[in-house]
Amino acid sequence: MNRLSIARLSRVVTIESFIMEQERLHAPEASGDLSNLLYDIALAAKIINSHVRMAGLADILGTAGEVNVQGEVVQKLDEFANDTLKHTLLRTGRACLLASEEDAEPIPIPEGYRTGRYTIVFDPLDGSSNIDVNVSIGTIFSIHRRVSLEGPGQLSDVLQPGRRQAAAGYVIYGSSTMMVYSTGQGVHGFTFDPTIGEFLLSHPNITTPAVGKYYSVNESNFPRWDARVQAVVKCWKGVECGEPVKNSRYIGSLVADFHRNLLAGGVFAYPADTKSPRGKLRLLYECAPLAFLCAQAGGYASDGRQDILDIVPVELHQRSPLFVGSRDDVMAAEAALSAQ
Repeated sequence: MNRLSIARLSRVVTIESFIMEQERLHAPEASGDLSNLLYDIALAAKIINSHVRMAGLADILGTAGEVNVQGEVVQKLDEFANDTLKHTLLRTGRACLLASEEDAEPIPIPEGYRTGRYTIVFDPLDGSSNIDVNVSIGTIFSIHRRVSLEGPGQLSDVLQPGRRQAAAGYVIYGSSTMMVYSTGQGVHGFTFDPTIGEFLLSHPNITTPAVGKYYSVNESNFPRWDARVQAVVKCWKGVECGEPVKNSRYIGSLVADFHRNLLAGGVFAYPADTKSPRGKLRLLYECAPLAFLCAQAGGYASDGRQDILDIVPVELHQRSPLFVGSRDDVMAAEAALSAQ
């Protein structure tokens, strides 16, 4: 091996070594359970990624013929991703309870296995309606420290405000596969190298611009928004308020839209409307984890009136409006929406 190859290898940082080093630097007294949970999720992401990559070749594309708790048709890859995460996380002894967007009730640790200190909630395959047209999809996860003292996990261990998250992140399955996460010490991104089967550090210390150049919203819902939401979107378009025009970029896959705006600057919005007066996105599985990541990167997330991270959930599948992205953009929208 020549010197150039050795120099390049010396700069390679795997997700496992990075997670362990972060634990050593920031929590030397830690048990290691949170670090291992993150690596468990990375392992599940590798397995899911392998099936996403072969979806067009294997009998995986299409629907599974079932409807999930949200009333949506379950895709075959949704089902596989959900099962993979559950099988990977349930028996490690690091979790006391899981919850999935695909399951109506929390998922207990099987009898006979040790219960741990953490809960994990996840959207196993966000944007799965885009599977059949080969658009980027993703996995979103959120980790909390349990609040109950011992024994099986309780619903109260999951129903915690987003500000208490111990970690949150997502995996995006696109032209390359990336895992992006935070434990409250900044946001870091890792790109999967299929030649060695590892996630490698590619985006350390991600920060998002205070003002973004993009806005991402489903404008087909415009007639169902109230006048204040319509005014905010018009402002992003440079209509009436005199602000610089933002470019419209909407994929319709939350992880993909969020990822682009996190890196390049912008705001993603899914407001409440007359069809979904409480909002459409799920607080625990989508809004809170992305809000945590965005805040760690210097951004902000709001339901239009308050910080998403301050909302105390009362239901497992609670929905919320969401405005998330560049801090100044989201705060300006919140001010306009909450004005009397």
